[in-house]
Amino acid sequence: MVHFFYFKNHLEKPLFSFYFVFQSAFYMDSHQQSLADIQDIKRIMERSSRFISLSGWSGIAAGVCALGGAFTAMQFIEAYNKNTGGMPLGLLEQRLLVVAAITFMAAFISAFIFTYIRSRREGVPVWGKSALRLLFNTAIPLAAGAFVVIRMLQLKEYGLLAPSCLIFYGLALVNGSKYTLGEVRYLGYFQVILGIINLWMPGNGLLFWALGFGVLHIIYGMVMWWKYERKQ
Repeated sequence: MVHFFYFKNHLEKPLFSFYFVFQSAFYMDSHQQSLADIQDIKRIMERSSRFISLSGWSGIAAGVCALGGAFTAMQFIEAYNKNTGGMPLGLLEQRLLVVAAITFMAAFISAFIFTYIRSRREGVPVWGKSALRLLFNTAIPLAAGAFVVIRMLQLKEYGLLAPSCLIFYGLALVNGSKYTLGEVRYLGYFQVILGIINLWMPGNGLLFWALGFGVLHIIYGMVMWWKYERKQ
């Protein structure tokens, strides 16, 4: 009888240990599977509610276009200041407006091309509901800023043009960031900060314009590429 209880006790210990290990492993596998399922659901919800196919190359291309436009504008301004060829002020204003329009179109087209390529690669529609929500929410501050800039041009308040562009563009990014990648919000914050600083330094509008639309876009694009596209 004593041998029976001794054998029973020693048999139950390894069985209990094996059961405990089996249950722990099963629980860990189930827990990891649940976490993976939650992550999959989160990604599906993000794809349906946010446009996450913005390409880092779009930011880099837009920044390069902005720097090119700023350099060209600087050449025209320096030529006017030196009065080479007797350029009238009206002609300088027209040339700067043309440079700004060409820069905007080049930046927009290049950004769209890179975003389109990434969207096709990821199977996300470029003009889906999330993209339209992003476009609508960024368009509202931009439209308001456009009216302000036009009125400033009429009043010849040229020193406030660059800070106004930076501030309203930054507000547009912040407003639209909830429908795209969260990093866009921080780009908007920096644009607004640069614009506010430029309000007290109106004579350096072109410099701040180049920093905001050029340098910040390039830095943002490089960060986004490194974070989301480097391993693709």
